[in-house]
Amino acid sequence: MRRLFPVTDQTSAPDQGEWSFEALAEAYAYPETDGPWLRANMVSSLDGAGQHEGRSHPLSSDTDMRIFGTLRALSDVIVVGAETVRQEGYRPARAREAFAARRSAVGQGPAPVIAVVTASLDLDFGLPLFTSPLVPTIVLTGASAPPDRVREAEVAGAEVVIAGDGPGVEPARAIAALAERGLRRMLTEGGPRLLGQFVAAGVLDELCLTVSPMLTAGSAQRIAGGPSVTAPEHFRLELLLEEAGFLYTRYRRI
Repeated sequence: MRRLFPVTDQTSAPDQGEWSFEALAEAYAYPETDGPWLRANMVSSLDGAGQHEGRSHPLSSDTDMRIFGTLRALSDVIVVGAETVRQEGYRPARAREAFAARRSAVGQGPAPVIAVVTASLDLDFGLPLFTSPLVPTIVLTGASAPPDRVREAEVAGAEVVIAGDGPGVEPARAIAALAERGLRRMLTEGGPRLLGQFVAAGVLDELCLTVSPMLTAGSAQRIAGGPSVTAPEHFRLELLLEEAGFLYTRYRRI
């Protein structure tokens, strides 16, 4: 297990008290592997809520958002569910100057691809996510998706990828389809239903979880929902950071 301390505890503080992007990029670097690697990034309250009033942002912090940006900048593709796209107001991933050299060195483009998982394609294809991304947005869906919605997505500029025989997406096929396109460093930001599907399918390699020092009560979803696994899957702690009561963790499947 590694520990990363705030730069204020060191002799030099390049980011005036913040963890530098370089330090975070090293701490969260993808492992060297020939195959795909799927990591999730989620936030949870102390009492297990993955959202507050339908959104994750109220549980977050400035440092959490800094790590959020780092994880995005290290990835080839960001995989997200349609409901999260609607609720969180997703926009195209942007190029980050702080990561430009690092991305170029490993053959990545200026920004990661966004891949939206949806059975119905009930999305607003007039949004910038589809009409003006740096790299075309991918729509992952099933073979029996509504043909008119598929055409709308393609007209808007999205690449529609079939990753299931029915209306929905099969997690393992989605991972394989993205890897075939050279998108091996994968990041999912949920929502809970999509993460639950990845967990149940046994394809999640890593979880980056922020534990927020907040209590919400209520009936908010956990970070993963949907079908349960036959037996709990064991992950080991790889990294632990702490700041202002927030815990930033990185767990890897054993």
